[in-house]
Amino acid sequence: MGLRKREYPDVGEFVIGTAVKIQDHGAYVNLDEFNKTGYIPIGEIASTWVKNIRDYIKEGQKVVLKVIRVDEKKGHIDLSLKKVTEREKKEKLIQWKRSKRAEKILEEVAASLKKDFSEAVEKVGIPLEDQFGDLYTAMEAAVAEGYQVLTDVGIPESWAKAIQEAAREHIEPPMVHVAGVLQLNSTKPRGIEDIKRALLEGEEKARSKGGKLEITYLGAPRYRIEVTAKDYRTAEEIIKETAETIIERITEAGGSGTFSR
Repeated sequence: MGLRKREYPDVGEFVIGTAVKIQDHGAYVNLDEFNKTGYIPIGEIASTWVKNIRDYIKEGQKVVLKVIRVDEKKGHIDLSLKKVTEREKKEKLIQWKRSKRAEKILEEVAASLKKDFSEAVEKVGIPLEDQFGDLYTAMEAAVAEGYQVLTDVGIPESWAKAIQEAAREHIEPPMVHVAGVLQLNSTKPRGIEDIKRALLEGEEKARSKGGKLEITYLGAPRYRIEVTAKDYRTAEEIIKETAETIIERITEAGGSGTFSR
């Protein structure tokens, strides 16, 4: 559910609901993303026999539900709790929280520019959803790449700059991860210490390039290294230079090393 509001959800859609009335035969919920009330029949509460519906849902509880029937003429929306998997629940909650955060940021931007929120939605919010898929993703892009990614898709510069500035205060730039495996060998008396020093120098190398290196011991002589950086190009450059640094240091100490992806 984005800024372009719909009156009814689609069948099969996942929605956020707040339980408002629990009865023996089912539960009524207010749909947070729609100005509607839906109903969960007791048969859609759980996959097992439900002795007490309040063991599964309570008034005031926020739940992720799947839409199973919509009758717009009667205004009825039937929902299912049991047809939502844990993965689907988690993904929907993340999506909903991102959407709410992005709307809040857009409200701040409109206020800073002394504009109505409705104007912000029509002039900026909906166009960005159309271009980026959702408003939060557009804001992530502005934080990571600059306000120009917004002006490039037609957003006025004053709005784009204000969005970037506000988003920086609330959104961490998205990070990417790349990984590979190092094989490090040394038969020298201080071989283990030499390998440790080489890996530590690799960490310093990654840090100096703006990345973060995580090392996992896989069992002698293999080490998994993972680089976290702001984009794939940077991450690839860092992991290449880091691996080369580690191999160079262990070779200088009389050992050997290889790197594979």
